[in-house]
Amino acid sequence: MPRRPMRVTDESPEDTAPLCGALRELRARAEIPADFPAEAMAEAADAARAPRLPAEDATGLPLFTIDPPGATDLDQAMYLARREPGGFRVHYAIADVAAFVTPGGALDAEAHRRVQTLYFPDGRVPLHPPVLGEGAAGLLPDQDRPAVLWRLDLDEYGALVTTDVRRAVVRSRARLDHEGVQRAIESGTAAEPLSLLRDIGQLREERERDRGGISLNVPEQEIVGRDGRYRLSYRAPLPADGWNAQISLLTGMAAAGLMLESGTGILRTLPHAPDGAVGRLRRTAHALGIDWPHHTSYATLIRGLDPDRATHAAFLQECTSLLRGADYTVFDGTAPAPGDAVHSAVAAPYAHATAPLRRLVDRYVAELCLAAAAGEPAPDRVRAALPALPGEMAEGGRRAHRVERECVDLVEAAVLHDRVGELFDGYVVDVHEDRPRQGTVHLCAPAVVGRVDAAPDAPPLPLGHPLRVRLTAADPGRAPVRFVPA
Repeated sequence: MPRRPMRVTDESPEDTAPLCGALRELRARAEIPADFPAEAMAEAADAARAPRLPAEDATGLPLFTIDPPGATDLDQAMYLARREPGGFRVHYAIADVAAFVTPGGALDAEAHRRVQTLYFPDGRVPLHPPVLGEGAAGLLPDQDRPAVLWRLDLDEYGALVTTDVRRAVVRSRARLDHEGVQRAIESGTAAEPLSLLRDIGQLREERERDRGGISLNVPEQEIVGRDGRYRLSYRAPLPADGWNAQISLLTGMAAAGLMLESGTGILRTLPHAPDGAVGRLRRTAHALGIDWPHHTSYATLIRGLDPDRATHAAFLQECTSLLRGADYTVFDGTAPAPGDAVHSAVAAPYAHATAPLRRLVDRYVAELCLAAAAGEPAPDRVRAALPALPGEMAEGGRRAHRVERECVDLVEAAVLHDRVGELFDGYVVDVHEDRPRQGTVHLCAPAVVGRVDAAPDAPPLPLGHPLRVRLTAADPGRAPVRFVPA
C-alpha cells in the first residue's frame, strides 16, 4: 500500500492544469517510461487475440469484482457461499497473466524492467500494455477470461480449513465498487454471495486480532480543483474496503502455506518494528490527543481509531513508519526458518498473490502455488527466475516510493501555493535525530504534512506537541511546502 494514497478529483480540469504540468515534468525527470517497446506491444496484441486457455470451465460461477470507481485493471473476482453443515467457501479468481506472457519474450522483459504499476494523482504507468491489463487479461464483466481460481474452505469461525488452486476459464457477472457494496449490505438489499463479504470479512478480522495482526486503514488524500483553488482532504476507508482486503490477505496466507509445504517459494516478509520506533509513535499519539495506555498494545490501539477524525487520520499516516523494512524471501529446497518467514503486520507467513496485473512477483507466486497444489515440482523457468526477484522487486519498490514522495510534495505545494506567509496550527510528529531543530509538522487543516525548520538559536522542536507554524514555501515542481515556527 502506498504510504499516502492520493487522487485528483477532476471536477475542474482547467484548475488542475498547473499541477498536471508539474506531474508531467516529474515523469520526465524520473525517466518513467511513457510507452511500451513496439515488440512488446506486438506480443501483447497477439496474446490478447489468442491467450493460452485452460481446459477447465468455471464460467458457471457468478463471480463479481469489487474495485474503486474507474479502476481499469481488474485482478480479482470472487464468489462467496455457505458450506454445509457450517462454514464458508471462498472462490477467488485471479487474472492469469502467464496465459498471455511468454517467458523470455519482449513483453516478459518489459515487465521485469517495470516491476510494478506506478500511480500518480492524475493517472498511472502500467506494468502491462493496456490491451492486456485493461482488456484481455482483466476480469471484466461478461467476458470469458483465463484465471487462477482459488477455492478456500473456512470453518464457522473463519479459519482456513482446505486450499485448492487451479487454472480455469471464468466469467465475472458484475463490476461493483466499495461504496455500492457498503450501501447494499447495510440496506439489506445485497444477495447472499455479496452479504457474506461482511460475515467472512468480520470473522477474518477476528482471526487477525487473535494472531496479533494489524490492518492499517490509511485514509486517501483527495485533491479537488474548484473555484480557482485546490482543496485537500481525507477519504476514510469504508468497512467494505477492509472486508474485501481480508479476502486478499486470506489468499496470500494460503499461498504462503502452499509454498512452504512444497519447499519452494517467495514470501513477503516484514521484521518487527524496533522499540525506539514504537516509542516515537507513542509521543506522536500524545501530540494528537490520542489516548494510548501503556497496557494497550499497538494492534489494539489501531483497531480503535476512526479514520474519519482528522487527528486519527494523521496518526494512521504516521503508523506506516512501522511497516518499513519489508522484503521478499526466496527459498528453494528447504523452507526458511520461522522467524524469516513471517510478515509481522500479518502475523503469519504471507505472499503477494492477488495483483498480477499490477505487480510482477504475483505471477511467479501463482505458478509456484499451482505446482504445489498439483503435487508437482515448480517449473524450471520459475525457479530460475526466483533468485533475482527480490532485487527486482526492491528496486521497483524504491522507484514507486520515490515517485510517491515527489507526488505528495507536488500536490501539497499546489494546495498551498497561494498561502505563503499564512499561519497554520499543527503538531510536530517527527524530529530529526541529529538535527533537533528540523522535523515534520502535520497541519490540523488542510490535510498536509511538511518539513519545519527552526532557527539555529531556537529551542529544539517539541516532538509530540502542538506548534503554530508559518508557511515559507510552496511552489509545485520547484519548492515543496516548508514551514518555520511562528
